[in-house]
Amino acid sequence: MRTAILGPAQRAEALARMAERELDVLVVGGGVVGAGTALDAATRGLDTGLVESRDWASGTSSRSSKLIHGGLRYLEMLDFALVREALKERGLLLERLAPHLVKPVPFLYPLQHKFWERWYAGSGVALYDGMSVSSGHGRGLPVHRHLSHKRALRVAPCLKKDALVGALQYYDAQMDDARYVATLVRTAAAYGAHAANRARVVGFLREGERVVGARVQDVEGGREYEVRARQIVNATGVWTDDTQALIGERGQFHVRASKGIHLVVPKDRIHSTTGLILRTEKSVLFVIPWGRHWIVGTTDTDWDLDKAHPAASSADIDYLLEHVNEVLATPLTRDDVEGVYAGLRPLLAGESDATSKLSREHTVAHPVPGLVVVAGGKYTTYRVMAKDAVDEAVHGLDQRVAECVTEEVPLLGAEGYRALWNARARIAARTGLHVARIEHLLNRYGALTEELLELVVGDASLGEPLTGADDYLRAEAVYACTHEGARHLDDVLTRRTRISIETFDRGTRCAREVAELMAPALGWDDDQVEKEITHYRKRVEAERESQRQPDDLTADAARLGAPDIVPL
Repeated sequence: MRTAILGPAQRAEALARMAERELDVLVVGGGVVGAGTALDAATRGLDTGLVESRDWASGTSSRSSKLIHGGLRYLEMLDFALVREALKERGLLLERLAPHLVKPVPFLYPLQHKFWERWYAGSGVALYDGMSVSSGHGRGLPVHRHLSHKRALRVAPCLKKDALVGALQYYDAQMDDARYVATLVRTAAAYGAHAANRARVVGFLREGERVVGARVQDVEGGREYEVRARQIVNATGVWTDDTQALIGERGQFHVRASKGIHLVVPKDRIHSTTGLILRTEKSVLFVIPWGRHWIVGTTDTDWDLDKAHPAASSADIDYLLEHVNEVLATPLTRDDVEGVYAGLRPLLAGESDATSKLSREHTVAHPVPGLVVVAGGKYTTYRVMAKDAVDEAVHGLDQRVAECVTEEVPLLGAEGYRALWNARARIAARTGLHVARIEHLLNRYGALTEELLELVVGDASLGEPLTGADDYLRAEAVYACTHEGARHLDDVLTRRTRISIETFDRGTRCAREVAELMAPALGWDDDQVEKEITHYRKRVEAERESQRQPDDLTADAARLGAPDIVPL
């Protein structure tokens, strides 16, 4: 089984390796598109580097709706090419590339008009299913079905009886977005890419008109490296314009940020066996199954404030509660909300005044020799964006380079996953863990679960659940540092696990336990442990305060009250 480790030693080695010789491709940005681009380049045999200024997926790629979908609403906009492309990618991920991470999820669409709406919406969903099957990778999902009023309420008893006259049920897919990116980075590293997070590009190297490299600062240690590369790919999402500004050149397009917020509520607050998709006057609203929780989202509003920590205001939360409560028999209240998170969509500017109308198409450009820019798009089509970016970079390499092969390259943990899933009862008996725990691990790590279980064999206490967050084992906190590149407490509680949004205390209860588990792996002393805990608690309080504010300006100011973690 192919694997790779992203521990502290590997990070230091990656930075040193990138600085000692010219790379073929340096990718800037460790979200899903940047990680996908690094994997694409590495699997074509190119010497590849990947740097991220904060943590992997710390921006947009950890704050999405967690959906892998074709974009049913884009059919209504007659954007058939985008939907067809996304449905093909959805099928590839489910069947071949990441079956351990990407899972089918059902959605119920309540109908409010007796005849014409069933025909109109039904035609759209039928086309959606047909396009999925015709892509060659859509046979794994059930087709849509029409439900009567009575049958719909049996499937989703949470709905008000007068909120629908019937319903349609169809399937899409979902994943843990941050976990997906961490796995993507590890897969790129397994194929030879040099990957370092907490490594910020502070400037570009120029020879005349050409960009020939980047000055990269190790945010943890303070040292600055000169990384030379024949081609650089700017895959920084909503930071695209900021990164372009470092070369002093005006970009060929601009990226506009649209804020989307989501609420997380416990499973028992909404009585349903299926997710829901509802129309609002501005966009669509999803109620998405999420383990022992539901995710309710999203909003779609322009954002021009702090990009690193977009804040959810009280008005945002009220908007979601108001709209979801229009159809729920037992309304949700603020007290039901366990977690709140806000993310920014990178949309190509200039196509429409309303962010919800902006295209989810992506664009690749070569603004100056040596620099490629990729922007826009949607999570589901990251692999296509990566392919297009590398194709563009290859034009500047003056050598014959292999075609993209990522359609055939499973992510780490995919190979052998189904065999281990079939053997989950035997694994549970061997390890002494409950079979439900093994299932949880297999759906987070796939075949890499064996690596995690080896930690438990070495120290039985790591097989115990975390205090106050018992969905997760103590071993997962250690593994996040030794294998997955986690550098700080925030990385583990917010992205390697989802404790920060899945518990009412937002992870503060287990913060000390997790920090003490991380300390030996990262070489922390007692002072650093205390710093990490203090910083995390301040972050949680700043987020809570921002969510009490009436609007974006005051929410942003409150969120910025907690500074980023100081370097080690």
